[in-house]
Amino acid sequence: MDKTRQKIIDATMNLIMEKGYASMTTKDIAKYARVNESTLFRKFKNKKDIVLCAMEENWHPHLSSDDFYPISGDLYHDLCHFACVYMSKVTPQFVKISIGLRSPELFDDTAEGIMKVPQVFKEVLIQYFLEMQKLDKIIQTDIESLAVAFLSMMFGFVFLKASFDNQLMTVSQESYIKNSVAVFVKGIEKV
Repeated sequence: MDKTRQKIIDATMNLIMEKGYASMTTKDIAKYARVNESTLFRKFKNKKDIVLCAMEENWHPHLSSDDFYPISGDLYHDLCHFACVYMSKVTPQFVKISIGLRSPELFDDTAEGIMKVPQVFKEVLIQYFLEMQKLDKIIQTDIESLAVAFLSMMFGFVFLKASFDNQLMTVSQESYIKNSVAVFVKGIEKV
């Protein structure tokens, strides 16, 4: 990839995290990227074009159901693995960017891309929980609610880290995953 183009993309996405899409200008982007504004317009049509290119190329966590496999059939082990995969992709940086991309000027163009990650995770969880129900390893319950509860538990941790860093909680990601998954499994596991 063209280094100047990448500098512009990186500057744009960093500014989105710092000030939001609506508050930044192409002048801000050029200054942050240390390029002339005319260079920015030679590489991209406008600031919206920069964001859309960034999402397609390298500023999106691109999560697929294959990322979660293989599974072992052990609830605790599999759900810890799922949480680790999810949190390796959905980082505090991604959360900050996704919040910045919810600007009304962008939302129609970015909503689908932002929603892909939780949709993939939710679908993987639904399929997994359905299989565990068939194997009589978990209680009979509404599977979508179960999937959304687990997704929310993992997203909540990342969102709080993105919002407050370590000011609100000192628990490490690894400890959070182990402890929260243990509690979750205890609530759904068939005994």
